[in-house]
Amino acid sequence: MFGFSKEQIKRYARHIVLPHIEGKGQRKLLDSRVLVVGVGGLGSPVSMYLAAAGVGTLGLVDYDVVDMSNLQRQIVHRQQAVGQPKVDSAAQTLRALNPDITIVPHRLQFKSDNALALVEQYDLVVVCTDDFPSKYLANDACVFLNKPLVWGAVFQFDGQLSAMRPRQSACYRCIFPAPPPPGSTPSCVEAGVLGALVGVVGCWQALEVVKIVTDAGQPLYDRLVIFDGLGSELDVVQIARRADCAVCGQAPSVTELIDYEAFCGARQA
Repeated sequence: MFGFSKEQIKRYARHIVLPHIEGKGQRKLLDSRVLVVGVGGLGSPVSMYLAAAGVGTLGLVDYDVVDMSNLQRQIVHRQQAVGQPKVDSAAQTLRALNPDITIVPHRLQFKSDNALALVEQYDLVVVCTDDFPSKYLANDACVFLNKPLVWGAVFQFDGQLSAMRPRQSACYRCIFPAPPPPGSTPSCVEAGVLGALVGVVGCWQALEVVKIVTDAGQPLYDRLVIFDGLGSELDVVQIARRADCAVCGQAPSVTELIDYEAFCGARQA
């Protein structure tokens, strides 16, 4: 009925028999196009579980190369890939994991001059980067193009994640109208991050993607998950769309992509 091959029926059998997914949901996954922005700590579990789930077209955006220090948490990469572009390393792993799907590497920086063209090609975006400019950029691009967004963030032992359906639920800017002051949030290079923590948050991001694509359950719209890995505590905070949001509010002041590095104080405007 859903046009599965015999091999697909075997591969995705545990989804096909699963309530709320079934054959209809698996067909939606195979027909979906998902863009993963950043194939590092969070992007590794996200891309691996989405590939295994049978997301039909998986786009990968990253401009960096694999470094030995990445291997402590970026499980999509192997030691022999050190020095290779991350999108190529990840694509090799994902194709070996599931040759049934299409992997599209985009080796470039996710910037204002390419974001709309990239996002437009996909049904949903997962932002897995560790910098604020790309999170605001992904959010705004998704609002402008009416694409769902799943985002996650980690710091040392703590994690956060949420999901957004444009103009229906709170967006990233509704939660964080302004970025933190420059220099107030150390990078993982400076502060460190627990490898297993990015696995927890990244797997949850992948779960949100599957729920959104298959219309299963309740995605994290209007909710923010805050996870304390050291204390093993989890909070789910209700959030609301802001009428005064700069990008999705009643009178938005941001109506086109801007210079996000300048906005976040990463460099002078």
